[in-house]
Amino acid sequence: MSGMTLTSQRNLQINFANPYIVIGQSVLLRNGLEGEIKSYKDLNNPKYTVVSKLGTTGDLAAKRYLSKAKLRLFETESEGAIEVVNGKADAFIYDLPFNAVYSSQNPGKLVHLDTPFTYEPLAWGVRKGDPDFVNWLNNFLTQIQGDGTYDKIYAKWFESSAWQKTLK
Repeated sequence: MSGMTLTSQRNLQINFANPYIVIGQSVLLRNGLEGEIKSYKDLNNPKYTVVSKLGTTGDLAAKRYLSKAKLRLFETESEGAIEVVNGKADAFIYDLPFNAVYSSQNPGKLVHLDTPFTYEPLAWGVRKGDPDFVNWLNNFLTQIQGDGTYDKIYAKWFESSAWQKTLK
């Protein structure tokens, strides 16, 4: 379940339950660019270095929408984001939830352009040939969305940063 974007290509390999959240790619900018860069589109220029995590939808979005920028890819999200904090890259392209948390954990060190520029439904991936489990997951999701449980979970993790104080 860990943040898998439902794509048609992935759907050839595994089955997916219905999406449980829709996210998209957002931008973490290095300090000093906030007046110059107002949107991801402004980064599509060879003078900018953009980073992302290898093999992710951030990687794909950077290649698709920012083809003129210099692109560097990293094995982990943190490696890419720290390049921006350290001024070695101009922008980090990655999932909105990660970027939101990372920017709140590094106040004043970067700028988060928090309007997603892609549409990415996240869903539970299930091995091929198990339609009963996909059906169960879909019914479970419908139930928790209908009884208010989903809204409570969403509020805890995405509308508040209080949970971050419990991290050590």
